[in-house]
Amino acid sequence: MKITLSAILPRSARSKAEATDRLVADYITRTTRYFPCTSQLFDTEAALLDWLTLQPGRVRAFAILLDSRGQQFTSEDFAARLGRLRDDGIQRLVLAIGPADGWSSQAHARADLLFSLGRLTLPHQLARVVLAEQVYRAATILAGHPYHSGH
Repeated sequence: MKITLSAILPRSARSKAEATDRLVADYITRTTRYFPCTSQLFDTEAALLDWLTLQPGRVRAFAILLDSRGQQFTSEDFAARLGRLRDDGIQRLVLAIGPADGWSSQAHARADLLFSLGRLTLPHQLARVVLAEQVYRAATILAGHPYHSGH
């Protein structure tokens, strides 16, 4: 299963993001020990939805959209969900952080799962870091690595 961490992040907001970009890149590098993992930024929601449509594979990409009204998981539950998707033959998993004003009805219709990092509002760049770390944590949980010690 290939994982892509994506976000709607206008170019004007990217110049201030060097520190968080380094953190995201570090977690992606760590995750690639367990799963192929990349990061993809989009200027608009429409660009992300178009890109999702074009992803190769026997089945369409599984899209998890981050949304404040989505399901909340513990790290263990999130890892178990990723493990089930992997075991069910999902080839491409896309986790996407949406636009500042929220996802459109089109995006909600395309989503396979709505996922919330919690009830707090986070800036996009910080949410990218938290998401990247949780994907890495999930990979280590599935592999039985001691990074996640259960607390």
